[in-house]
Amino acid sequence: MPFDIETPAVLVDLDIAEANIDRFQSYCSSHGIRCRPHIKTHKLPFLARRQVAAGAVGITCQKISEAEAMIADGGLEDVLLTYNVVGQAKLARLVGLARKVRLSVVADSEAVVRGLSGAFAGTGVTLAVLVECDTGAHRCGVMTPEAARDLAIVIDRSAGLTFGGLMTYPPVGAARAVENFMVSARDLCAAAGITVPVISSGGAPDMWTAHLSPAVSEYRSGTYVYNDRSLVARKVCGWDDCALTVLATVVSTPEPARAVIDAGTKILTSDLLGLAGYGHVLGRPDLRIDQLSEEHGRITADGPTGLSVGDQIRIVPNHACVVSNMVDSLHTLRDGRPAGVVAVAGRGRLV
Repeated sequence: MPFDIETPAVLVDLDIAEANIDRFQSYCSSHGIRCRPHIKTHKLPFLARRQVAAGAVGITCQKISEAEAMIADGGLEDVLLTYNVVGQAKLARLVGLARKVRLSVVADSEAVVRGLSGAFAGTGVTLAVLVECDTGAHRCGVMTPEAARDLAIVIDRSAGLTFGGLMTYPPVGAARAVENFMVSARDLCAAAGITVPVISSGGAPDMWTAHLSPAVSEYRSGTYVYNDRSLVARKVCGWDDCALTVLATVVSTPEPARAVIDAGTKILTSDLLGLAGYGHVLGRPDLRIDQLSEEHGRITADGPTGLSVGDQIRIVPNHACVVSNMVDSLHTLRDGRPAGVVAVAGRGRLV
């Protein structure tokens, strides 16, 4: 039965999302790991509060404005920003945020630490700063355990700051590299008289093997709340675990083996994540979404698609996190039926 919803639209099945939250929280609790979900996937305060109610110690945000949006409605009191904060305007906002919640941030250089210290010294607010470590992803982070210790010492001696621990966002399958780096960095810090209160790692693809890095005390995963095609491809979940789908309508069937839908890059996005095509059509694994323009998606098949103008299809996107940022609001489902429209509070919060 088609939904009475204008398309293209983002649908979120809350029953599935809540089951995903509970399942991963149970895994973390059983292994003694603090769960700190990354809310960049859903950008919804009510789902963040649901994650905390399930047992999460707090939330992870990437940008100050994202955190501001998440705490506006209350109920969220512990926030980790996993991003180097640079610039006087941002630092002033960071101080304001720290007055409202228990806040921690990361840094990977003395330059970033100096900026943080300059902003917080004399404010009466102490900011916890974790050293970001590069354990193989080659994005941000200090490159060696020795550098992690050295920056921890700088943080420990900086006015307005306290050393909050070690943090990494590793590449997929890097449990051994994370363990080796973090154990070495932790021991070097201890030898320098510095306690490491938290070792934080993350990444949805490796979430079910987080316990293989025993040094890690906290895990940050975002995509697990919705799941997506990339995680199904990695066998992290199944199609029935995918809470977010894009509802699209067939607007053209130029030939039997080709159809066009009203969902293009502006909702499915151009993310491939190593996959072929731009999403999975639920119930129709024979269909391929092989080409997107801004407002059109092309569907092809080896034979007739069987689609007609006006048909609706539901698509599991390659990458759920970026889809959330493409719409102002989404449609929730309960028991498979529409349950309401929710504004995406964190949409467009990029600064």
